[in-house]
Amino acid sequence: MSEGWRRGCYSIEAVRARARGVLPRPVFDFVDGGAEDEWTLRRNETAFEDISLRPRPLNGAAQRDLSIKLFGQKLSMPVMIGPTGLAGLMWPEGEQAAARAAASAGTAYCLSHGSVCKLEDIPRVNASPRWMQVFIYRDRGFTEELAKRAAASGYDALVLTTDNQMLGNRERDVRNGFSIPPKFKLLDMLAMAGKLPWLWRMRPELQRITFGNYVRSGEQIDIGSLAKRMSELLDPSMSWKDVAWLRKIWKGPLLIKGILHPEEARQAVARGVDGVIVSNHGGRQLDGAVAALEALPDIAEAVAGKIPVLVDGGFRRGSHVVKALCLGAACCLVARPQLWGLAVGGEAGVAHVLDIFRREIDRSMALMGASRIADLTADMTTARNSTSQEKRNAKISNR
Repeated sequence: MSEGWRRGCYSIEAVRARARGVLPRPVFDFVDGGAEDEWTLRRNETAFEDISLRPRPLNGAAQRDLSIKLFGQKLSMPVMIGPTGLAGLMWPEGEQAAARAAASAGTAYCLSHGSVCKLEDIPRVNASPRWMQVFIYRDRGFTEELAKRAAASGYDALVLTTDNQMLGNRERDVRNGFSIPPKFKLLDMLAMAGKLPWLWRMRPELQRITFGNYVRSGEQIDIGSLAKRMSELLDPSMSWKDVAWLRKIWKGPLLIKGILHPEEARQAVARGVDGVIVSNHGGRQLDGAVAALEALPDIAEAVAGKIPVLVDGGFRRGSHVVKALCLGAACCLVARPQLWGLAVGGEAGVAHVLDIFRREIDRSMALMGASRIADLTADMTTARNSTSQEKRNAKISNR
């Protein structure tokens, strides 16, 4: 494929704009949209405007080291790819392409439970470090099955997502009549003259799109039935008892994704969880939930350095990552940006997105006077509510 798409893709927002031009409207909105009025989706991004950086350039930062260590593994930068369902709808074998791009960039990849491929397919592309996302299902045996399959396939960490126990009300999908696999009406087809490359690329795949991890051995089942099975498996009764049960099954690093309240973070530490991910599911679940960046400092304070705190939601700039690191994050997960990259360039597109983040983080650190990630501290930020921020800075700095 020609890489002419790179022209003009100088930022994450520019990659998003290119993806909008490439993907059919229902598919783009499936990736881009959030729940209900999309207030939380927007707030995830605008929250960064409330935090300003206070550089210390006289520290001198001629050389920068962006690397971090998570659970004993070195990552080249404090950005990794978070779990996103149906990445294979953006590009053939989309999950494998993104995992290869992450591995080439020296960072981690987390596979979604709702991937098109099976979890066993990711080790075959030599992607490492690799993490696996699971839910607590009504059928606890299926949760255990996925965890054991992940262990057998050499996954390095398990990510329990807790904020998707009931599907959010994603009204863009309702308005567009979005379905899997996509079904386009005549008017849709007429409006899609500019989407022919995507249609041509995906034509062999569209009728084979499935939720690979939900297909049992020897089973022939259509994706509509699989989607119904997934929604029926979601369990609002999930509780800390289930976390303790999963902790006994999974022996490696266990993270909880969907933490927004400091008390849940304290409970996670007390119950032997190895890391938390501050997340509101990208604004796709509870509209009105606090922005991830807003929740981050209180979570970092509650954890008090005992386990790593990761965060996702709204990261579009390297400077956003730097702000989160200053406020206590160990690493940031990116989701939509890697899907936009997949849509415009496959594996090369994801690699390009990760390189944008790497270059912007490096530049921001140089301008901040930070030679390494540990140099980014809470006192290098200020917030609109400066009094409460100063109190928080002092607590975080002393942990």
